[in-house]
Amino acid sequence: MGSLSWISGWANLITQVFIRKRRGRKRNQGSWQESSVTRPAHLSCQEPEKMKVSMVLSLIGYLVVPSGGAVMGRCVVAKKLKDGGLDYFEGYSLANWVCLAYFESKFNPTAVYENFQRDYTGYGLFQIPNRDWCDTGRNRCHMSCSALLNPDLKKTIECVKKIVKEKDGMGAWPSWSLNCQYSDTLMRWLDGCRL
Repeated sequence: MGSLSWISGWANLITQVFIRKRRGRKRNQGSWQESSVTRPAHLSCQEPEKMKVSMVLSLIGYLVVPSGGAVMGRCVVAKKLKDGGLDYFEGYSLANWVCLAYFESKFNPTAVYENFQRDYTGYGLFQIPNRDWCDTGRNRCHMSCSALLNPDLKKTIECVKKIVKEKDGMGAWPSWSLNCQYSDTLMRWLDGCRL
């Protein structure tokens, strides 16, 4: 209940500041007077309680919205991928995998992205396409798409190992070909990581 009174106190303060600004006061010979600006009826400051309730609800809505808690740090991703056996798997260095994870999901293992141009939904850290690799498509990884959203990355790593064994290798991800394949700074993805 204490936090609600704190929010209410802030709402009162914000309401008072807003009302003062809306009244359009101006300084005239050392005293404050109402300005002669006419306001439309719907902008009347006669109902501060409604405004306070609106502000409190807006503030609560802002505080309740998740703020990307699923996003992992670069070194955490590198460690999990290395522990999962991806370092030099099929000849691709760990830095390649970390680079790919960044450009596919910005290190968010719970990312789900609908790609309408290519008609698929990408799941997880590597945005694995559902049409071929999980249960809403051909299911070549023999797992549910939701299993690819687990932050422990075990199912994700299992599936990407199958994908990279295909003829395109990491070229199956256009973002790898565009951003990582010929990068001169690829090893920077591992800078400062204790692996």
